[in-house]
Amino acid sequence: MNYNKAEFTKSYGISSQLPDSNEPEIAFAGRSNVGKSSLLNKLFNRKNLARVSSVPGKTITINFYDVEGINFVDLPGYGYAKLSKQELSRFGELMEGYFQSGRNIALVVQLIDMRHPLTGDDEGMITFLKEMDIPFIIVMTKADKLKKKAYEERITSARKELEFAGVPIIPFSSVTGLGLNGIKNYIENAIKEQ
Repeated sequence: MNYNKAEFTKSYGISSQLPDSNEPEIAFAGRSNVGKSSLLNKLFNRKNLARVSSVPGKTITINFYDVEGINFVDLPGYGYAKLSKQELSRFGELMEGYFQSGRNIALVVQLIDMRHPLTGDDEGMITFLKEMDIPFIIVMTKADKLKKKAYEERITSARKELEFAGVPIIPFSSVTGLGLNGIKNYIENAIKEQ
């Protein structure tokens, strides 16, 4: 798969606007500011195809990218406290509409900030993916921001925290590219299994 051929296709703010799901979809989920856009830009080998926001909670649309007929789907970040009730309601409707409309989801790449313990929102998302029987992997972002000792300690504790998930855990850095090939392998295998 040639990730360099990635093209932004469209953003959707409400689930009724979502296009039909005929081709396999690779979805990217995680808290606000976890580094979804940075991971996508690294994957696509572009500086800013996926817009990186300096303001957490700013992206509350589902953004679609096309890579050789495969949809890469950037889901809005969850867990940002400063959203209004109206925005939170729209966010909930959008996420539910995406996951519960029988879409052809080949894989969800669930992002977690490596520097911090698992949050309730992260745990809730992982539990939801398991209950819905949606295939997923966990990517621990911002691995380069930890010194060697802290990195080793965090890997050990993260494996314990995430034991219940029962899926692969990949440390990742958008700066150094650590973990990128592993992520690509899981994506490509998931597409082959469709």
